[in-house]
Amino acid sequence: MSNLVQTRAVKTAPAPVWMRSNALAFALFLFFAIAPALAQLGAEGYLLSLVMRVMIFAIAAMSLDLILGYGALVSFGHAVFMGFGAYSVGILMSHRITDFFVQLLVALGVSALFALIAGAISLRTKGVYFIMITLAFGQMAYFFMISLGAYGGDDGLTLRMQSQVFGQDLLGHGYTLYYVIFAAMVGVYFLLRMIVGSRFGRVLRGTRENPVRMEAIGFHPYRYQLAAYVIAGTICGLSGFLLANQTEFVAPAFMTWQRSGELIVMVVLGGMGTLHGAIIGAAAFILLEEALYRITEDWKLIFGPMLVLVALFARGGILGFFRRRK
Repeated sequence: MSNLVQTRAVKTAPAPVWMRSNALAFALFLFFAIAPALAQLGAEGYLLSLVMRVMIFAIAAMSLDLILGYGALVSFGHAVFMGFGAYSVGILMSHRITDFFVQLLVALGVSALFALIAGAISLRTKGVYFIMITLAFGQMAYFFMISLGAYGGDDGLTLRMQSQVFGQDLLGHGYTLYYVIFAAMVGVYFLLRMIVGSRFGRVLRGTRENPVRMEAIGFHPYRYQLAAYVIAGTICGLSGFLLANQTEFVAPAFMTWQRSGELIVMVVLGGMGTLHGAIIGAAAFILLEEALYRITEDWKLIFGPMLVLVALFARGGILGFFRRRK
């Protein structure tokens, strides 16, 4: 009798968290993989552009989730790395340097360098002081780009072409750009998942919970937080590189503090500390923006109260809400 009860208990036990997480990630990636086929049923160009934008911002949101969700570092200057990635394409393109790999290397290098400098200074403070210093770095970079009249200034810079691969316009053919963005998103997801699951990730989470205790047992929180900040900034630079190729336009608006706030909203909306939550949050934010903008230009007046309701009744974001419903 006892064996029968145990057997039934095993059969009705919920799936482990890691299994549900893998299943959700697989479902998300499957949808993005087949989206071009689904888009052929409707306005293909518009739908593909929308989904590519979702994936690009999902990359940026996942990079922010590394320091916000796992490191408890609230950065109001994270979008500056997206701007550096985009301007790396635009500025090099204006000087006739069109190679995909050269532009990508510069985008990642500039983003990493700025993250190292800004992080080395910002991380010497805590709490609201950290927030204000990251905001200050972001605004400095924003106004610097506005001052560059040779590259469009406040009006931005229109790209005359997409990045060239070995001198060929491969990104403009078929769904090439779409699947480059898709591959980048999947690669970033698994890279960050590997980082979070490693010893480095465990120490980073430990510094979030109790930095004093982590230092007492021999770890240096500052070093781990700085490394995470540089990794996050570099990955966000990748999203800017892809955004420039997708829109064929770059502007200082890519790196405003409002854009940084939107990235924070995406992470919180989907669920902090869950990489697939950042993907869901990015998709929810962009799709809601698109739908509400069709109703009114002041769509944020509607979105704001919706976000408040999520904060009050869906602790842990969208993922947290559905987990509690099970």
